[in-house]
Amino acid sequence: MSDELHIVSLIVHSMPASVASVSALITTLPEARIHGSQANGKLVVTLEALSSAEILDQIAILQRSDGVINVAMVYQHIESLESLNTEMHHADYTT
Repeated sequence: MSDELHIVSLIVHSMPASVASVSALITTLPEARIHGSQANGKLVVTLEALSSAEILDQIAILQRSDGVINVAMVYQHIESLESLNTEMHHADYTT
């Protein structure tokens, strides 16, 4: 088991006629979410996985899919699971 969580955001540009089928494919990927789409074929997507290899595999699936023109990674974040499971306490600020 990995001790990291990898999160990436992507712009998936598909043919306008393929938006529905590409969206359906994205929803089959583990921990994939579509946050927005446009009629021109652009989708805003995030992926989460425990390794960079899993992320790259999911991106490759998207890139090879019928109707997909381009997949562009916009942002990547890697966080240790230990850090994510650490409770954060609210600090009282005075101004």
